[in-house]
Amino acid sequence: MSAIRPLHLAVALDGPARYDAAYYVALARLAERGALDFVTLGDSFARPGLDALAVLSRVAPATERIGLVPTVTTTHTEPFHVSTAVATLDWVSRGRAGWQVDVSTTGAESRLFGRRLPAPASDLWREAGEVADAAARLWDSWEDDAEIRDRATGRFIDRDKLHHVDFEGGTFSVRGPSIVPRPPQGHPVIVVDGTAEPGRDAAARHADVALIRAGSPEKAAALRDDLRRRAAAHGRDPATLRVLLTLVVDLGANESAREPGLDSGPRLAAKGSYYSGGPVDLAELITRWHAQAAVDGFHLAPIAPHRDLERIVNGTVALLQHRSLFRTFHPGGTLREHLGLARPANQYAVTEQYAATSPYAVTTEAS
Repeated sequence: MSAIRPLHLAVALDGPARYDAAYYVALARLAERGALDFVTLGDSFARPGLDALAVLSRVAPATERIGLVPTVTTTHTEPFHVSTAVATLDWVSRGRAGWQVDVSTTGAESRLFGRRLPAPASDLWREAGEVADAAARLWDSWEDDAEIRDRATGRFIDRDKLHHVDFEGGTFSVRGPSIVPRPPQGHPVIVVDGTAEPGRDAAARHADVALIRAGSPEKAAALRDDLRRRAAAHGRDPATLRVLLTLVVDLGANESAREPGLDSGPRLAAKGSYYSGGPVDLAELITRWHAQAAVDGFHLAPIAPHRDLERIVNGTVALLQHRSLFRTFHPGGTLREHLGLARPANQYAVTEQYAATSPYAVTTEAS
């Protein structure tokens, strides 16, 4: 594996609704055996099935290294509850949590709650960005050493290291502090689909991982460059944004007809990121796209996880590992470490430290 441009791989556990947690545990363990960065589990108010965040909370104690990224919709969910739920997953998994941000745009979903009318996607993604901002502030509302747990004095926390948030968004307000201590990762990893507007701007501003869909390496590279330009415009270091191509995968090539593709080699359908073929050709596609610096990695979405995930791990990933293009073990324990991302500094602690050390700080002396 190149030390300069490591390849990142993730897999979606989506598919027909399953009501057996053991099914998801088995899939996550298989992905973990392949040293993949993380698994995702989609969710929305429009689909039947178990709650994705609750399912991955069950998966967490049954796994050791794999990152766990449920979809949590911001549109009809209280921001305070989103932040505490994701922080709890990070604690339960010992620093392996992420959060795929999504919005709810349909009238049918609005009627499930009866609190608001459907809104334009641009407004909902603006709100989603505000929720991500509020969540980061709530995660930082406890400093890392705020807990004292001193039985002798009866002190549990240092109140000076708890911070009020007082966040005012366009549709909500949050005071804080959080009821959950700062997560092990500081900030759990935020994932956003940045393929289309207005989600792309939200990804550039808030995401650690941006997912894209593209039918060619050139289109993928253009999307990646645009996301990084926008991230820089928002004051971020664009090198800290990981851009992964979401590729719907059908490895049942011998069981169903293959779709026409763009290439003479691995089959990639013209309408988007859809691959149909075998594990070896999939490894060739990943190798070629990564060599062209089109993306930082791939988010593979098998149409039949119970069938195709084993072929991905034992076929595609094993071949990439044999070629030294992908790691054979997780070098760290947290999802941020898998992705090569630093643990964020606490914004409130940094501010207070600056105020205390600044030559312009105001001091008082006893008379």
